[in-house]
Amino acid sequence: MTRIFYDTEFLENGRTIELISIALVTEDGREYYAVNADMPVDRILNHQWLKANVWPHLPLRGYKPGPLMNALQESDGALDRTDTRVKPHWVIANEVREFIVATPDPQLWAWYGAYDHVALAQLFGPMISLPDGIPMWTNDLRQECERLGNPELPEQSDGEHNALADARHNMVRAQFLDEIAGRVTGSQVRIEVHPDPPGIAAAIRDLRKNGLPPRA
Repeated sequence: MTRIFYDTEFLENGRTIELISIALVTEDGREYYAVNADMPVDRILNHQWLKANVWPHLPLRGYKPGPLMNALQESDGALDRTDTRVKPHWVIANEVREFIVATPDPQLWAWYGAYDHVALAQLFGPMISLPDGIPMWTNDLRQECERLGNPELPEQSDGEHNALADARHNMVRAQFLDEIAGRVTGSQVRIEVHPDPPGIAAAIRDLRKNGLPPRA
């Protein structure tokens, strides 16, 4: 298995999730980062948290943050659509698919990854349209941290809510948890999820053949 650590930034309203940016990194040094040229900029700038924490990390022109400027001089700027990292949604979908499919036996890993997985999967439309070769789930580093007793993790020094910086830090978290897992088991191990836990497939076949067991 080859682990892909990723992060997304997105706008969500409880009904929809709209991609702002996405980054994927692997332990062999491959990286991908893109910003969605089709993002709803007006709605993002009307979302105070995204405006304060995500917008400043995007490729911008004319951005002048408020605290450092006279109120008359500050500006939200504009998305720099000439930046090569700013791409149409359909281009990002194709490039993300190519990145993942080119990875041998890929595993997806994220931090609190439920929404990240939806944001990634919806690059391709409904769930039924997920391309072959892309995992149908994301492994959660936060869950692995809980399993290992909630150790104190390395802090992210900068770039929080920049999708690429966050994806890189997810790899740092995973490698730190690898070391914890190795100490817990007495040997160095990698965090991996077996695609077919032993006995599960056989049990399912038995249920299909013999039906559900009678209630006690």
